[in-house]
Amino acid sequence: MTTGAPIGLKRFLLDDSHTQSIGSGLASAIDDLAQASRKIAHLVGRGSLAGMHGSAGSENIQGETQKKLDIVSNDVLLEATTWSEHWSGLASEEMDNAVAIRNTIGQGGWLCVFDPLDGSSNIDINGSVGTIFSILPSPKKADELTDADFLQPGTNQAAAGFMLYGPATVLVLTTGDGVNAFTLDTGTGEYLLTAPDLIVPGDTREFAVNMSNRRYWSAPIQRYIDECIAGRSGPRGFDFSMRYAGSMVADLYRLLINSGIFLYPWESRDPDRAGKLRLLYEANPMSFIVEQAGGAASTGTQRIMDIQPNNLHQRCPVIIGSKNEVERVERLCAEAEPAS
Repeated sequence: MTTGAPIGLKRFLLDDSHTQSIGSGLASAIDDLAQASRKIAHLVGRGSLAGMHGSAGSENIQGETQKKLDIVSNDVLLEATTWSEHWSGLASEEMDNAVAIRNTIGQGGWLCVFDPLDGSSNIDINGSVGTIFSILPSPKKADELTDADFLQPGTNQAAAGFMLYGPATVLVLTTGDGVNAFTLDTGTGEYLLTAPDLIVPGDTREFAVNMSNRRYWSAPIQRYIDECIAGRSGPRGFDFSMRYAGSMVADLYRLLINSGIFLYPWESRDPDRAGKLRLLYEANPMSFIVEQAGGAASTGTQRIMDIQPNNLHQRCPVIIGSKNEVERVERLCAEAEPAS
């Protein structure tokens, strides 16, 4: 490779400095997911031409209507991992229970939890969507695995990442040693390192939130957003911009590139539900990525990656992004009087 040419994902992962810390098995497992994402990116890009738009006429375990591309993306990831020697089990937003991988090739030491197509409400409007994944150590062989073996806190993650299927397909990855972004070269089919060592600045003037839900938020969250909206005439003393893409992958990628804070807090319209986003395959991997880039991730009252999961599809509030802003939200939550 000529001097200055971008390095490919496989070479990046198999470089001595990485294999010494993560091992070649994890590097190959990540490559399985990268290969699957190429096929998903192709299907997303073809859209209606591939018959991928519209509802599948079914619901997942969360009661959400599944899009055709939700199911197809899930099948692509299942196929890529089930016939690989690197995995012991899988869990997905689109499956009720975890799946143990039993094949004749071998059983690897890793578990994968994933959201096969985040932001699927954007599919039919040609908006950005993506895949989110988290890789955990497998405590047992596949024959002995149960759902409980996937219920590990985010601090146990060996790697996490997401693929953003936008104007370009981008893979953002951490293995616990910083955050790097790779862009898919559609000519060669290879992911090339295009944004090394991403850093989220501590301060920001951008926030991402669904403002239509304001009336359901707790008082501290309402206060924080109201302060941002007040701009230079309010207590913050400067203007903020609001950005909201309707897919976590797009909002978090912008945050990694430009700085920002993303909020999906608890809502009173469903008080018994802890939040909207799922802990294992949305909040934890994104928290790992953002923390590795110097940011912070909290529920408003605790670090997300410290939560001990009790269910594969457990939800939690998410306040994530530039560290000083996340800490400001935490302070507002701590100052609020406890609910009676």
